[in-house]
Amino acid sequence: MVSDLLPTITTRWILDQRGPKNSVDPAIPNGYFVEEEVSSQGDLEAVATILLTNRECPLRCTMCDLWKNTTDNSVRPGAIPGQIDHALSSLAPTAVVKLYNSGNFFDRQAIPRADWEEIADRVRSFRQVIVETHPRMLDGVEEFQSLIAPAQLQVAMGLESIHPQVLPRLNKQMTLDDFSSACARLLGVGITVRCFILLRPPWLNEKEGCQWALKSLDFAFSAGVECCSLVPTRVGNGAMEALEAAGQFSPPSLRSMETVLSSGLRDGRGRVLMDLWDVERFFRCPDCDQRRVERVRQMNRHQRSLPPTKCEAC
Repeated sequence: MVSDLLPTITTRWILDQRGPKNSVDPAIPNGYFVEEEVSSQGDLEAVATILLTNRECPLRCTMCDLWKNTTDNSVRPGAIPGQIDHALSSLAPTAVVKLYNSGNFFDRQAIPRADWEEIADRVRSFRQVIVETHPRMLDGVEEFQSLIAPAQLQVAMGLESIHPQVLPRLNKQMTLDDFSSACARLLGVGITVRCFILLRPPWLNEKEGCQWALKSLDFAFSAGVECCSLVPTRVGNGAMEALEAAGQFSPPSLRSMETVLSSGLRDGRGRVLMDLWDVERFFRCPDCDQRRVERVRQMNRHQRSLPPTKCEAC
């Protein structure tokens, strides 16, 4: 489906497709909740996730809609520790915390370096702290790792797709070598890595979307990634709607979500999770949608392939 004749995706074009941002309060996180996730040891455990409110990521990826809940300017010093306090005061105790910030934790314009010690004071009692960042934005990662000790640091990075024509058009502004180098740096100092992989990004048909997601999984595990989170590509940021209208994007099916997750788990190279956030938007068949989602949910929980879903209607 990919064609070299397709126009290059530019930051200007992506920005031109946008609608308005949502109103956010820099004094409180955009969201916080406790979810279940299987650990690297195979145990199902509770994980606290805090969606921090901060300045928008300077990169403008084609598929990203996280900018909708960000600020235009850097938040004041002390705001991020305050957001963490706000969330933790309402959440049940957990051993793992995710500090996701709709961008790059090590971007000084997003998370003020002056706040690091206060952030560390709030999270070092956890067994594991997970943050997200771009593979080319790791400035100070070793320092932050030492600040939160004895908590173990894990860094989540977007690999998205290793397709040689798709990755540049995602405007990710990175190469596969950038990703591999980031993994090597992190692993070299004892920091584990998880990554995000898109299921059926633009310019791929359903079959290609599955094939390249599995190839991307293989690349990630070969680079030393410990956990891969598969993210079904969706509309919601303006650019994706424009690509969909032009026939250059269609969202993946639930059947594809099942297929890729099942295959990834059978390979047994590491944890593989399918993101089920807002999964209802992918519903197509009233006879089997719920059963397919439940199969994915159980495969996420138990990290093993389960018998396929059968449906006479579709």
